[in-house]
Parts: sequence; C-alpha cells; structure tokens
Amino acid sequence: MLVAQFHFSLRNRNSKSSNCWKMNMESEKEQFLKEYGSDYGYPNSPKNIDEIRATEFKRLSDTVYLDHAGATLYFESQMEAVFKDLNSTVYGNPHSQSSCSLASEDVVGKARQQVLNFFNASPREYSCIFTSGATAALKLVGETFPWSNDSSFMYSMENHNSVLGIREYALSKGAAAFAVDIEEGTHLGKSESPKSNFKLTQHRVQRRSEGGVPKEGMAGSAYNLFAFPSECNFSGRKFDLDLVKIIKEGPERILESAQCCRGCWLVLIDAAKGCATNPPDLSKFKADFVVFSFYKLFGYPTGLGALIVRNDAAKLMKKTYFSGGTVAAAIADVDFFKRREGVEEFFEDGTISFLSIAAIQHGFKIINMLTTSSISRHTASLAAYVRNKLLALKHENGEFVCTLYGVLSSEMGPTVSFNMRRPDGTWYGYREVEKLATLAGIQLRTGCFCNPGACAKYLCLSHLDLLSNIEAGHVCWDDRDILNGKPTGAVRVSFGYMSTFEDAMKFVNFVENNFVILSSDRCALQPIPICLPIEGIAKAAARHILTSITVYPIKSCGGFSVDQWPLTSTGLLHDREWILKSTTGEILTQKKVTEMCNISTLIDLNLGKLFVESPRCKEKLQIELKSSSLVTEDIMDIQNHRYEVRSYNNEVDIWFSKAIGRPCTLLRNSGSQSHSCIDKNGSRGICRDVGARLNFVNEAQFLLVSEESIADLNSRLKSKGRRSNGGHTVQVGAMRFRPNLVASGGEPYAEDGWSNLNIGGKSFMSLGGCNRCQMINISAEAGEVQRFSEPLATLAGYRRAKGKILFGILLRYENNAKTKSDTWIHVGEEIFPNGDRH
Repeated sequence: MLVAQFHFSLRNRNSKSSNCWKMNMESEKEQFLKEYGSDYGYPNSPKNIDEIRATEFKRLSDTVYLDHAGATLYFESQMEAVFKDLNSTVYGNPHSQSSCSLASEDVVGKARQQVLNFFNASPREYSCIFTSGATAALKLVGETFPWSNDSSFMYSMENHNSVLGIREYALSKGAAAFAVDIEEGTHLGKSESPKSNFKLTQHRVQRRSEGGVPKEGMAGSAYNLFAFPSECNFSGRKFDLDLVKIIKEGPERILESAQCCRGCWLVLIDAAKGCATNPPDLSKFKADFVVFSFYKLFGYPTGLGALIVRNDAAKLMKKTYFSGGTVAAAIADVDFFKRREGVEEFFEDGTISFLSIAAIQHGFKIINMLTTSSISRHTASLAAYVRNKLLALKHENGEFVCTLYGVLSSEMGPTVSFNMRRPDGTWYGYREVEKLATLAGIQLRTGCFCNPGACAKYLCLSHLDLLSNIEAGHVCWDDRDILNGKPTGAVRVSFGYMSTFEDAMKFVNFVENNFVILSSDRCALQPIPICLPIEGIAKAAARHILTSITVYPIKSCGGFSVDQWPLTSTGLLHDREWILKSTTGEILTQKKVTEMCNISTLIDLNLGKLFVESPRCKEKLQIELKSSSLVTEDIMDIQNHRYEVRSYNNEVDIWFSKAIGRPCTLLRNSGSQSHSCIDKNGSRGICRDVGARLNFVNEAQFLLVSEESIADLNSRLKSKGRRSNGGHTVQVGAMRFRPNLVASGGEPYAEDGWSNLNIGGKSFMSLGGCNRCQMINISAEAGEVQRFSEPLATLAGYRRAKGKILFGILLRYENNAKTKSDTWIHVGEEIFPNGDRH
C-alpha cells in the first residue's frame, strides 16, 4: 500500500554509494584542476590548501562554510599564537608611561604600520584610526565630514546600509544626497581614457528642506563626498578603482546631470568585503577614506576595524566631542581644552581595544604567508567553478534553474548570488534553500545582505514593490522570501582563503539533488510503498482513535497531557495563552532560547492555578488563572493578529528570567480582545487561520499528528542509520512535534487527505499540513538540551512541497459560535475523517 496521498517535489538521492561519490569527486576535481590548477590551492606556499584544512581547520570536518562575505574563519595556529602572546606579555593601558603601557603603545604602533602596508599607503600621506569595525569607521566619517547646504553626498546604488546611514548626517546638515548607477567599460566599449569607460546615471536628489538648495557662487567652496564599495557584498561585483581619480577631478564629466557636482570631491571606499582578496592600493588609487573590519580578513579579532584616512582629508573633519586620550589638556570649570595633534589621537576616543589590536599581527602573518594575490586567485577559481555549474543547470523541461546576479560585470569577487526557479517558472524561496542547506551541513547566507540598493536592482524591485512588501510586514531577517510572486532576497555563497574544491562541489551537488527536477524524478516523486505485517494491515483498516491530548499553556515551553479537556473558541482552554517577551520586544521561542524546553507546566482547573517548574528555580511558580494578578495592559501585533495582552508583577518576571537565563516578561492574552488583521495586500503572513480567534499560536488552533506517521518516520530514520551525538539510533516520539492531538489507526499520512473531521461529535476543519522548522530537531533529555539535524533532514527527503517540509495537520474548531463551557474533548473518542461517520 502507498503511505502518502500527495506528491512532493524533492527527490531523495541519498542512495548513491560513497564509492560513486568519491569517484565522481575525483573525476570532477581532475577537470577543475586542468582549468584552474595554477590558481587553486596555494602551490607556492609553505602549506597547500589540503594541508591547511587538515591541520588548521579540523572543526570544519562536518561543515561546508560558505559565508566568508559575512565573516571568514581563523587559523588554529593563529589563535594559539594570540594566547601565547597574551600569556607571556603584560599589556597595560597605552595612556600611561609604565613599561606595560609602553609595550601596548609599541604593539599598537606596529599594528598601524601593518595596516598601512597592507593597503600600500604611505604614513606620510595616510593615517590608521582604529574603530570598533567598518560601520563605526563609516559613522565617524559621516558625523565629522564638513557638510554644508552646498554639499552633496553621492553614493552608488550597490552600497551597504552602513554607508547609506551617512546620508542621515548629510541631509540633517542641509546637504543634498543622491544615488547613482555605475556602468563600466564592459558595456560601454573600451577607451584609452578612463573617463570614457564610465557612465553614472543619477537618481532623484534628496533634500530635507528647501533651505538646503545651494546658492549661486557658493557651491564651488563646498565639500562633497562620494562613497562606493570596492566589491559589492550582494553580487560580488568589483568596482573599478579608477573611479577615485575621476570623481576627485570632477564627476560632472561622467554624470548625466551636472547638478550638485560643483565643489571639492572626497572619495570613500568601503573595503569591508573586497579587502580580503583585493585591498585597494592607495599608492595608485588615492581615496580619502577607506574602511574595513579585521574579522573579514582573518577571522579574529571581531569588534575591531579601522578607518584609513588621508591626512589632508583628516584636517577637514570637524569633531566636537573630546575624551580621555584625545586631549593634551583640559580645565574642568572653564571652557578650555587643547586637542592632541596626532590624527589617530584626535579621533580615537577613550582607551582603544589594545589587546585585540595586539592580536592582528598574528592574522597578518597568515595573509602574508599565503599572499593576497594567491588568495584572490584561489577564491576566484572556486567562485568561477560554482557560477559555471549553476548557470548550466536545467530542469527536465529545459528551463534553467538558476538566475545569477552580477555575472555580466567585467570582474567578480569570490561571491555567487542567485535565486532558483521550479520547472513551472515559480521561484524557490531562499528560506527553503537555507533550511535545507543547514540540514546538509552547508552554511550560507540569504536575504538582501543589508544592501537594499543592490537587492532592488538585481531583483528588479520597483519602489512600489518595496513599499508593498514593507506594508505586507516584510522586514530584514524575516521568513517572507516570496511576495507577489517575486523573491524579496537571494541566496549567497562566498569563498574564503581556506575554502576547498570539495566545499564547492558539495554545494553544487546539494543544489542538483534538491532543486533540479529531471525525468528520473518521476519515480522518486512517488510515495514510497511500505510492506506492513498482517497485524499492521488490520490496524490500517481499523478505526481512527484520539489517543492523546496535550495543552501548552506558555508558548514554546513544556506542555501537559490530559485525558479530557474543555474546548473554547480559541482551541483547547488556556493553550498558548501566555508568552515570554524579551526586553527588546522579541517573542521568545525554543529556536533561540533552548532553555525553554526545561520549563514544565500544569494547570489545575479545580484550584484555578497554573503551576510552572524549572530546574533553574528552587520554588514552583503558582499563577492564579483569574486575572486579578495582572497589572498592565498593552496591544501587540504578532503574525498578523492583534492581541490585547496583560503583564504580571516583577516577582513573576524575575522567576522566568532566572529560568531561561535572560531578562524577560510574561504576558497573557486577554482572549476576547484578539482579532485578525490582514495587511493591505490581503497577505496573511505565516498564520493560515485568519478567520478564527487565536491565542499565541503560529498557524492554527490545533496540531494533529498520527502514531502511524511517526512510526513510518522512525523506520526511515532507522533504515538510514541516523544516529544522535551519543551514537544511539535517532528515534522520535509524538511530543517532539508538540501536537495538541495524537491519532491512531489507518495508514501513515492518511491525515494528509482529511479536509474535515469529527471527534466525539465535535467538528474540525483541516487547514492543511504543518510546515516544520528546526525546532523539531531540539531534544531535551535528562535536563540537557541538544540540537540535531534529525528528524527534519529525513523529513525533507520525502515530505517537502512548495518550499515546505510538512508533517501533521493544522485544525480549526468549527463550533466557535455555539461553544459552551461544558464542551470537552476526550481521549478514546473516535475520529471520523471527511464526514465519514457511518
């Protein structure tokens, strides 16, 4: 008999033997080395890439790390050298004259010189100002730049949000701000003149007030700023650094509009993404400001970056605040202070992070050993291989799978950004890709990568599209990856100095195995037949029975099972009626706060109390169900539902804060005040049950799973040899899925075909399958919380449809208007699906 009643769009190719995989890998690598062998693997370095991975990155044995644009990784020997240095040298506050302080001053001075050498910048012309990162360096430029009503801030569309933030300083000072699209020689035809190889298309000029319009004859003395990245962190597009000289000489020669182009132009390069493989050579491209972060270069330290500033430009910067370390003298009760004369001392407020600065010398040793030119060639070869492979992928019907972004540019960095389509032309959501990649041990990045201009440009999102998405509730880092039929972001893989061919090939195989539909998949898409023993067949023909009822009073905390329980217009009485909220307003769940697994709950209806226990708290918490203990009221919008919520006194919040190890607040839904709210586009967001009154559930009032479906899943886990961290075969119980109702009887996944059901005379409507997430991979045993890849990885192999991994069904209680206080649901009641009562 067949175990499923619908088809899923994922083929399961895990049946390939390891020998076939190795043979394919060897053959593919041989072809790769024929084309890229001179560039790949550091053949002229003391260690080649295979030796580097074997000795310095043992922690990557089960991980394919492809988010080097976000943060690259550090050598093991690099960290050993850092700890050895800190354990053998006493570094003191550099704002002193002791020997320990002089040691810090010495290491900081050497670090500044290393940074300048890295960018080939003369200390006579440039200074290195340490900051907490590239963002802090950009902020420093924005707040100290000599803006005026006659100034302009021009920036490329493809810029990080941290660069766009400078716009706020410019506009607040009356300056104009505008974005430009940059076209380079590849599209325009090569010319001997660099100016002829560029075209800047200006977007609308932004101003905060009419008073900011430049006055005739005054704009010539204004200072203007142009900002662009050396490499786009969205697409990997590299920008021609000849732009520096052209803009400084006068951008009106390459701009379509000469408005706002008068005055003196200074240039800022955001090298945060590009510096790891192609740091700007400041002896050739004399930018006024360059910003970057060290963790993008060699992984450690984090929280440290630098602003490389041309000394002449530093003299123009207007700094108001002074602090310890930036003044030579100050008088407390008189308006007098004298700043220090050095550029670094002038801008580095307070004590710099001297221990982190001491660590960067060990990172530069790695870069110098490999050389940036070799790193650039190595990473470029891997990116080119992946681009070519993705561009060649086709579905069975001949349609291309991948749409790559930025490929037409003349030169690309080691970043591949793309989206994928199904054979029918609809888009795969990037969250689906990220979820499956995580299960496969591949770490990549999805979204817009804090680059809204590049995102809108490459995804062809108009202002109307962007505003519509925002009105629909879409924000950075949410799960709304497809809106109005268009992707809201992309998938990005990026390579670093320790990336290998094996990483690249595993990623390509992951894409092929999960997103390319071929003719051979017709069989793979069919449900897998299960041979049942005789008693199993008899059971399949037996009645459907309700075997378990579970109530979860506090969202994402433990529930309790009962033999019978009242039904209300929101579902089971008191189910998900409470939530925990962080001090920042975030609704807390086990996904981020796994300690919530260990919080157990119980409601005694006779006593009218909710009992809560945690291994972190000595005393059991008792909460009266009557609302007299609630103190404040508020309105909250969560997943397109609006709730009237009430909070408790500090004693309750302190208990829960101790239980989960972070400050939080317990909130209760007032119930009768909750109602659905649909956005202007009619979008329901994550919640499907917009027609019912809900407590703090994600999608619907009830979740039902069947014992037979769980048994089938466990048989698959066992057959594949899935094991936990302790080496035991992975097996899951019904409670791993946090169901309200558990049914038995019938075939596995029979519930998929239920459109409605009757349980003991109570009617329920099915809202479809429940989309599962990483939360079902969290297990709490003996008070210890662990994360696994299972069972979600196995479910993804045969329960995936249209971007969702489905298990269990969502239900809505249909007797809302007729609900009585004595309407109960009981374990043992018979379930009649699809109106089949007789």
